[in-house]
Amino acid sequence: MSRLPDLIALAEETSSEKRRDLLRELSDQFFGPVEPTATETALYGDVLGKLAADMETAVRAELSARFATSPQAPHSLIRRLASDEAAVADPVLRASPVLTEADLLDVVRSKGQAHLRAVSARETVPEAVSDVIVERGDDETLGTLLGNEGAALSRRASEAAVERAKANPALHAAAVERKTLPPDLLNEMYFVVEARLRARILEQNARMDPALLESALSAGRARLAEVDGALPADYSSCLAYVDEMRAAGQLTPQMLARFLRSGSKTSFLIALSQLADVDFHTARQIIERKDLDALAVICRAADLDRALFLTYAVVLLNTDGDAMGKAHAYARMYAELSRDAALRTLRFWKARRAAQAA
Repeated sequence: MSRLPDLIALAEETSSEKRRDLLRELSDQFFGPVEPTATETALYGDVLGKLAADMETAVRAELSARFATSPQAPHSLIRRLASDEAAVADPVLRASPVLTEADLLDVVRSKGQAHLRAVSARETVPEAVSDVIVERGDDETLGTLLGNEGAALSRRASEAAVERAKANPALHAAAVERKTLPPDLLNEMYFVVEARLRARILEQNARMDPALLESALSAGRARLAEVDGALPADYSSCLAYVDEMRAAGQLTPQMLARFLRSGSKTSFLIALSQLADVDFHTARQIIERKDLDALAVICRAADLDRALFLTYAVVLLNTDGDAMGKAHAYARMYAELSRDAALRTLRFWKARRAAQAA
């Protein structure tokens, strides 16, 4: 027979120690062999919540940990604990199946980063909740959310998360390794991440189903390209010269090397963008950063000879005392890069050009 009525009567006890004992006894009673009725569960929630309010943090945290995973836990109690200070709220925010989407939204809209991180680590996080976390969370919180495959992210939230991840190396791995990140956004990360993560992107592109690839490219074209800055002052004159050479059949890969050696950077970039069929700004980004593995993707997709790529690499690195050694290392990487992976990656970069044209 339930002792709940007797225990409720004892709730008027004013001694802190006795109230703590009562709190624990009520908890034991709730988890006893006889499952409480819906009415009793509501009473438990009301009494436990009122008792816990006067207890120190450690006692409330103990109560939170005990009720965190119970699907029968009183909703009123769990809501109260979820809004408590972080040390108390953490267990229920991470695990309680009793919390509704509305409850979680109340927390992530009003509480601090510790609360947001706890919600971000839940087994599943609804899309609407993730949207708020991306908007309000700091980078540590965002990293927790991105690393949780059970967190659903809308397209808008994914785009915002990637823009932030591109600016913070601490978020690179979480973004690239997220299995559900849209492929076009994954490929935006290529230009900012380290070699190990770039290899992961290339591997994923190579494995991608053709139907998914087309869908991803469509999504990428629908996304507005970021502002790339003004064209160089000599762009028009260089474009006219390159177009003239192309019309005469003289725009060859060897001519690009001559542009580089002569210091005609804008002509080289225009010629490279035409040869590889990418936009000027993408080509400029690659060259200004001396991003030779990205240049390798372009050259491999254009099926250029490795010797030509090596020539480009040496000229671009001519201010580095170890230019030849580094160029040879990139040449080895070039030989190992499959043309299919390069072509698929290049299609994502070209999608940005299509978006600009539209």
